[in-house]
Amino acid sequence: MDKCGNKTDEELVELTLKDQDYLFCLTKRYETKLLSYILRISNVSKEEAEDILQEVFIKVYFNLNSFDKELKFSSWIYRITHNQVISNYRKIKARAETITFDFKDEIIKNIVSEFDIKEEIDYKIFREKIEKSLNNIDNKYKEVLILYLLEEKSGREISDILKKRINTVYSLISRGKKLLKKELDLLYN
Repeated sequence: MDKCGNKTDEELVELTLKDQDYLFCLTKRYETKLLSYILRISNVSKEEAEDILQEVFIKVYFNLNSFDKELKFSSWIYRITHNQVISNYRKIKARAETITFDFKDEIIKNIVSEFDIKEEIDYKIFREKIEKSLNNIDNKYKEVLILYLLEEKSGREISDILKKRINTVYSLISRGKKLLKKELDLLYN
């Protein structure tokens, strides 16, 4: 029987605090999501992203005792990931490159409906336009939109991850969506 089972994140945290073997369950649950997130918000190679992810899980392990049970575990681990990406960025003085995003068709459909685009869409072309548009907007909006549109995080979760007030997050999402829409309009006209 799978020892991870259908346990919640919080249950796994409690179990991990008693038996470090349960960290494997949390690692497996989050490794793909966090690797994708790292690649979306940074301009590092997959290998570098995997190194960052390894650092994230080391920090999770050493800081698990300080996990605030009032927060969602996913917000907490995304916050650690976010901070690790920033730390890595500062270390290597990130190169000025564009970022490639890994879009699933379901996310593209959500973005199409979010921006109320009516025409028949070639998802491959739209994916490229979204990618180009996201790379053209300021990082503070890009980061929030990646969490909101691509990672499908709520405003509260984004607030926890970025350590910004909830009203600020909603404001950044709103402004970011307007900027993204403007960029998309430029590409479609």
